[in-house]
Amino acid sequence: MYDERRPNKTRQATDAPLGPQAMRIFLYLTRDVLNHTLAVTLVLFLVVFSGRFIRYLAEAAVGSLTADILFPVMLFRLPSFFELILPLGLFLGILLSLGRLYAESEMVILKACGVSPARLAGYLLVPGLAIMLLVAFLALYLAPEGSARAQALLENPRNAEGLQVMAAGRFKSQRGGRLVTYAERIDDSGVMHNVFTVERQADRETTSVTYALEAEIVSDGDSGRRYLELRQGTRYRGVPGDPTYEAVAFERYGEIIPEQRDGLRASTRIDAVPTAQLWSSDVPRDRASLWWRLSLPLLVPVGVVIALALSRTDARRGRYARLGPALLIFLFYFLALTQSRSHIESGGGLGLLIATHLGFAGLAVLMLFWDSLGPHLKGRRSAAV
Repeated sequence: MYDERRPNKTRQATDAPLGPQAMRIFLYLTRDVLNHTLAVTLVLFLVVFSGRFIRYLAEAAVGSLTADILFPVMLFRLPSFFELILPLGLFLGILLSLGRLYAESEMVILKACGVSPARLAGYLLVPGLAIMLLVAFLALYLAPEGSARAQALLENPRNAEGLQVMAAGRFKSQRGGRLVTYAERIDDSGVMHNVFTVERQADRETTSVTYALEAEIVSDGDSGRRYLELRQGTRYRGVPGDPTYEAVAFERYGEIIPEQRDGLRASTRIDAVPTAQLWSSDVPRDRASLWWRLSLPLLVPVGVVIALALSRTDARRGRYARLGPALLIFLFYFLALTQSRSHIESGGGLGLLIATHLGFAGLAVLMLFWDSLGPHLKGRRSAAV
């Protein structure tokens, strides 16, 4: 005899896996997602690290910093790398992991066990929240601390070596041969003795010759720009062959050290400010940096839900079918946050930043439950017709 209550009992048992079954599913998904995340993060780290290393090596080659501090600066900058790599690594890890489950029909079995999209999102948000806390720790504390130590190395006069590069006892030619520098001796405190510089202007006619007993690199506290401060010397300026020369004796003479706008020192300076100091600052650039640091952890859970919604595929389409569209959405999210940061830097409010987070969070939830919302929307349309 057919028992009508039996299917209901079966449905109730399969709708919500409990106890050891739910724990096995959770551990299986977490382990697979974290394995893919670790592999993707390692690859992304090698790409970013090698790119940054080449960039820093180029600055060392032109004399913006000494090669001795290249690796220490890179090590101190590692937290800044991972605060950006980890959200993307988790995003791609979920796509690859769930794409494999869909392609190998394992997701069909999980659905048969009662794992709904909401429950699956709950499973994945657990490792997502752990990585979110890690990203928050990196962005709010460890990355600024590492950047501050890297900045201390970069601001050390022994590591700056004068007008881009000034080595003790050697003539150095820079700026395409238009500048020649020499320092007889550099003591342990970074003070250079018996400094000699020859600079030819861009017109190739006027030449400036400077001699000073001492010189030292100093930084302006307000602008952060570096200067070579020459002390007790004389500066001669004129055209070679012309007997008329201008001679100026000085006690102190400062010459700015040119730096690339996107160079290592410029990019490190704002990152080295502690989060507590940014919180109490009213400067638009500081506020933008603060809210950028707070936005990076929020990128993680939103990315988890977007990756879960876009990971649906089948054996015919393969596990990489949704990888391209998912990366485009993540890229748009990141670019929108970058634009929001620029908006705050220019004196704007937080409206654009909040709208960006809420907009992509709403889009993620809509995509996640689209399959269940679709039939209801179609039914309402049919009833309306």
